[in-house]
Amino acid sequence: MSHGLATCLLTIFLASAAAPAHAQQQIVDPDFDPRVAEPAYRADGPRVTIDAAHNNFHTADGQYSPFAALLRADGFRVASGTSSFSGAGLAATDILVISNARGKPAPANAFTAAEADTVRDWVAGGGSLLLIADHTPFGSAAADLAGRFGVTMGKGYAFINPPRDRVTTQIEYRRDGLGNHPIIAGRSEKERIRIVKTFTGQSLSGPPGATILLRLPDPAFEARDSDTLDAAANGRPATVTPVGGRAQGLAFTHGKGRVVVLGEAGMLSAQIVRLPGRPEMRMGMSVKGYDDRQFALNIMHWLSGLLTTQREARP
Repeated sequence: MSHGLATCLLTIFLASAAAPAHAQQQIVDPDFDPRVAEPAYRADGPRVTIDAAHNNFHTADGQYSPFAALLRADGFRVASGTSSFSGAGLAATDILVISNARGKPAPANAFTAAEADTVRDWVAGGGSLLLIADHTPFGSAAADLAGRFGVTMGKGYAFINPPRDRVTTQIEYRRDGLGNHPIIAGRSEKERIRIVKTFTGQSLSGPPGATILLRLPDPAFEARDSDTLDAAANGRPATVTPVGGRAQGLAFTHGKGRVVVLGEAGMLSAQIVRLPGRPEMRMGMSVKGYDDRQFALNIMHWLSGLLTTQREARP
């Protein structure tokens, strides 16, 4: 792929990631079908709260509405979280989902120290957390909360440079890149994850004992900002950090609870990117040929306890 085409792809995803929804540059895919043939829960499924109280880019009523619809079709009870985190508030949910919270101004911390402590203690007592933080500035906004669980965020833009000069932030995870974990295995062969695609995120490292669900390949790199990424895509001098072997997905237990941390949010969405003069592109669960949709369900099945940890192996 030429430098020009690589830069074109990067430009689309960098621009769309920061574009407001009203600009119609990144919209929910109206053709996404959330129906689940065999719902995991028939009635009174686990309670899921999708955070909307921290200037989140992805919410149950917005960019993550396909994810929320999928969970409801699977029998989960989904609600938006519109209040700061407190012990009383978290006691009313089973699984907390936080996706791309933003500090004010960016890249400030999105959560107070008290909130971060509250979430940590709630998980230790048996709660389940799905924490998702994308490329900059989202990694910085969630870094303090992630640190409560021993997770370090790269805070930049993860990318790969495969043969033929194809610099890309869209990364495919196949056999060697998928961890040995119930989330990957699913409940049956039909639910097994074989290929996952991410759409412009950051790198992660986890605490001892964490399972890497999505392992970044060699060579993979991280650019600290969009200018550095653009320079790397165009063959100009750029200082980037090798991140091969780090993660874009982690799973681990914390006290009595469970945690999944993802370094990319688009994989659990179903979105269309539209920019003037460029072809329409889809992102996330509606992209054919990938298991992102089942990956989303398997994550939630593990966090809800439907998938056991008996087959879980440490990296």
